[in-house]
Amino acid sequence: MTTPATTTTLSVLSPCKLNLFLYILGKRPDGFHNLQSLFCLLDYGDTMDFTVTADGKDRIELPEVKGIAPEDNLIYKAIKLLKEHRPDNHDSISVTIDKRIPMGGGLGGGSSNAATALLVVNHLCKLQVPTAELMDLGARLGSDIPFFVRGHSAYVEGRGEHVYPTDINTERYYLVVTPPCHVSTKEIFTAPELPQYYRAPCADITTVPESAFANDCVDVVRKKYPQIGQVLERLLKYGSPAMSGTGASCFCAFSSREQAQQALHELSQDLPANYFIARPLNTSPLWASLADGNL
Repeated sequence: MTTPATTTTLSVLSPCKLNLFLYILGKRPDGFHNLQSLFCLLDYGDTMDFTVTADGKDRIELPEVKGIAPEDNLIYKAIKLLKEHRPDNHDSISVTIDKRIPMGGGLGGGSSNAATALLVVNHLCKLQVPTAELMDLGARLGSDIPFFVRGHSAYVEGRGEHVYPTDINTERYYLVVTPPCHVSTKEIFTAPELPQYYRAPCADITTVPESAFANDCVDVVRKKYPQIGQVLERLLKYGSPAMSGTGASCFCAFSSREQAQQALHELSQDLPANYFIARPLNTSPLWASLADGNL
């Protein structure tokens, strides 16, 4: 009699982030840019469902997403890289995702999904890969992935591989507005006019005051995508708006959910966009889900 394969499942939130500021320091020899930024986790994201089956078949199953073949998905690449790192494991992995994070919005959705896959598969398959190693694996796939693996709001430097966790002000609500345009990060970082916005590095980014927060990409992005400029101008009514990463998502802080909800109601009357309200987090909820794992 054949013993049925053991199956374990887990459903988790894969959170997004905001760049509260983004300084561009210059281009590196490897083609990437050196950055300084403050990444803020949000209590909003995609729901990811993982099923691990100890059947020895070593399969990775993902649904096709908007014309992207599963093998080209960052989630698939992350799991495959982790399996190659621990080649003695041959469990089959199945992942489904309820996508809520706007794509191409500068909110790190794809990077968060890949980091979540690394953490959850490491946990469910009992691979016991230390967090630092998972961060190194993630860095091979994308600049923001180490941050999401670390799972704490943080200052970041380099191309995103240097992560310095910090506690941020969580007593606020962010209204995030994403106009209907998809910004290519590559397009912005290869724009010929971007170098005029390079700045000298801040010796200690942990000392940057909130009054000095800025996004060095915003002028380049606004020229190429007028919809983003329109959102920022409309948000001025409510405070000091900013753009996350290379866009298209813009955001504004409010002291209460009611205030943020009122702004959402007013803007959505005539400004086509994706809207959501979220609170900042210091620690990713994913870590609570994996509290009994080897993190």
